[in-house]
Amino acid sequence: MYVDMNSFFASCEQQMDVKLRGKPIGVCPYESPNAAVIAASIEAKKLGIKTGMRLQEARTLCPEFIIRPSQPVKYRLFHVAIMNILRNYCNEVIPKSIDEAILIFTSYKLVYKDFTEIAKKIKADIAMEMDYLKCSIGIAPNAFLAKLATDLQKPNGLVEITSENIDSHLKTLQLTDLPGIARGNEKRLRAAGINTPLELRYASVSLLRKALGGISGYYWNCRMNFYEVDLYSSDTKSMSTGRMVSGKQSASRQTLTSLIIALCTALEQRLVKKKFFCRESVFVISYRDGSSWKTHLHFEYPLQDATELKEYIFQKIEEYEKATNIHSLLNTHIQSINVAIYNFISQDIVQYNLFDNRIHKDVLRKAMYAMKDKYGKNIVRKASEIIELGVLKDAIGFGSVKDLNVIEGEELNNFLLEE
Repeated sequence: MYVDMNSFFASCEQQMDVKLRGKPIGVCPYESPNAAVIAASIEAKKLGIKTGMRLQEARTLCPEFIIRPSQPVKYRLFHVAIMNILRNYCNEVIPKSIDEAILIFTSYKLVYKDFTEIAKKIKADIAMEMDYLKCSIGIAPNAFLAKLATDLQKPNGLVEITSENIDSHLKTLQLTDLPGIARGNEKRLRAAGINTPLELRYASVSLLRKALGGISGYYWNCRMNFYEVDLYSSDTKSMSTGRMVSGKQSASRQTLTSLIIALCTALEQRLVKKKFFCRESVFVISYRDGSSWKTHLHFEYPLQDATELKEYIFQKIEEYEKATNIHSLLNTHIQSINVAIYNFISQDIVQYNLFDNRIHKDVLRKAMYAMKDKYGKNIVRKASEIIELGVLKDAIGFGSVKDLNVIEGEELNNFLLEE
């Protein structure tokens, strides 16, 4: 069973403020003509306003379009509440994003006789706690088809895909209506003579391997024929964070520096919570003309410290500026900044040399985060964090929510639930 909350961020805003209900509203990280709408309410979508649309374009379609600034902590709290409701029905709940989750009922076939009725009860339970939030629920033998079922009826849909009705559903769809089939894969499939989802379902494994390449083609055959290939739990392989940069922010080098420090600090927080150190990083600056600058960082010693990470980044920036005679990579044309870290190692096996002062720094960092855990994340800060307070407005990811949904033996990142 796949649960997909409809217009989640915007609906959360309407849940919290009854005056917004029934009105076309959207959520933006900041209000500016070029700001992107990161969520549009059901009412706004009916008027043609879409996620990712520029605010200026949205207001051209609907002058009465109401904007609310993003409130990530509030959305995470709604997410946690919804996951708790789902776990009342099933122990195996896999959050796929902030507004989506899979319930695995394979071992519940003798417990529940009618999963459509269970879906209705889940909807009712959500409505009991959050009356304005709606969800679409898909039921199918595998996660892919359950996800597809949620897209067939929105908002507030409930669709079950079975061996008896799958072909009739597929007949109404285009290839790009299938999750995971974008223009590139559509082109490859059409080149192989596969022009519709129904033809994809009945294509041979050998043809799909040829069209989509090896294992990918095999997986598509499995998905379309009720086999499960998408449910797996993977270890954390990377962490990333980034922000769009406004014109006002890009005009100040100090603000850009503070933003980079804040991004590094956000990654430090996640590393500490996961008890990881990282060996590599990627830093990317994207500019408004579509160009970008990227650098790969390889650390001599695994690191967890935000200040060290920032120093590595600025060292690379300075080296590049000197080598190319570029005045400054940190300029008014910046559109976004992103930092990613990977190649992790457990803190339990980090090796130090005898005279390494990093031991003391790491012990101090643990103590600092112990204080944050006990008294709140803002009780103590590094000096580097307060060059320009508030420069990094909290944002919400549509992807991984691993830090909010921990497995046994891990620690909840409670900082994500604090303002």
